[in-house]
Amino acid sequence: MTTPDASDRITALRRQLGRTGIWSTPPDAMGVDARDLAATVEQYGFGSLWLGGSHMAPDAFTQLVALLDGSTKLIVGTGIASIWGREPSDMRQGADTLSKGFPGRFILGLGVAHRPAVESLGRSYAKPYSAMERYLEEMDHPAGHPGAGPGEAPADAPGDRAVRVLAALGPRMLELSRDEADGAHPYFSPVDHTSFARQVLGPDKLLIPEQAVVLAEDAEPARAAARAYAQRYLEMPNYTSNLRRFGFGDPDIGGGGSDRLIDAIIPHGPAVIAERVRQHLAAGADTVLLQPVGPDGRFAFGDLGPLAEALSGL
Repeated sequence: MTTPDASDRITALRRQLGRTGIWSTPPDAMGVDARDLAATVEQYGFGSLWLGGSHMAPDAFTQLVALLDGSTKLIVGTGIASIWGREPSDMRQGADTLSKGFPGRFILGLGVAHRPAVESLGRSYAKPYSAMERYLEEMDHPAGHPGAGPGEAPADAPGDRAVRVLAALGPRMLELSRDEADGAHPYFSPVDHTSFARQVLGPDKLLIPEQAVVLAEDAEPARAAARAYAQRYLEMPNYTSNLRRFGFGDPDIGGGGSDRLIDAIIPHGPAVIAERVRQHLAAGADTVLLQPVGPDGRFAFGDLGPLAEALSGL
């Protein structure tokens, strides 16, 4: 149950997040300084910056400090920190440190990642939902906490920990996002999923979908860029299973994605992008995270300005 303090915190976050944010690959992967990235995102009026990647590096949370230091009020989120990357207590400590150091400006995004990545670590991906459920329980009941019984600790109130959202697509993970987190951060999903997710989450939890976009107007090069981006996701069962829930079948998913699927997941052209954001917001999103994609399918840092201009009428 959401306590009054936790509810107030979520209300304040909603205001600060604004209508749109940016989902970005790590700045060092594209040769951009982290502070410059954060300052640019804030300069163009976006309310948040979410950093992709599994955040498994030992200094992953320290790296996020540069984004927070490089801006004045920008909210920074992890999109998505893999639960296989660090122990629950370490995840909790890192997130709480950022949350306390930059009050109201950090959101911990957690996810179960994908089978190949998890199995490459020598871990079993047999029951990802149970793994997330257990991970959250261990985050909230760290062994050895003052006042704990043998091997456990009393749960903190939601307002005492960093705000957290889960990478949730299916109904069970969305329910867990509602019951044991502060909301959900869906990725690579259509507008219909946003409506579905809001129904599961109810009105009080955060819903923060990612939306990849291509600014090019011309359909052929825009779809080519979108397919370059979508290729790896169309090979991941987590995403393809979710797409099937919303009416996409084998002809849509195979061959790099049908035009129907590509246009639904990665809209192109400024006017279409702005309308897609409106649709997500009308379907229940609190904010929409835009990921501008260039011709090579990668994050297009240079498109932040034109993207902000395209969204200026929201």
